[in-house]
Amino acid sequence: MVNLDRAISIAVKTGKVLFGANSTIRNVMTGKIRLAVIASNCPDDIRKKIEKACRLSNIPLMVSRRNNVELGRICGKPFSISVLAIRDPGDSDILKLVKENV
Repeated sequence: MVNLDRAISIAVKTGKVLFGANSTIRNVMTGKIRLAVIASNCPDDIRKKIEKACRLSNIPLMVSRRNNVELGRICGKPFSISVLAIRDPGDSDILKLVKENV
């Protein structure tokens, strides 16, 4: 089984990952991303917007069991991350998680 934390970390290092709700929503609506990931404590209003955008664009959405501070740490960033979008997974096998959860 694929470890989500490790898969995110590898995707950040080797692929193209966008951080933040606004850029995620914008890129979901244009269909440019492969997967959206939200933190366990993502604010409800942001979560609902992203869920709706992903549903309309048929893009998979995963909820991490990590909070935004832990998600930031996993991504190697000195700030909290509530939402991230995977445009290119790079060497990561994170997209296999999507297939496992379907």
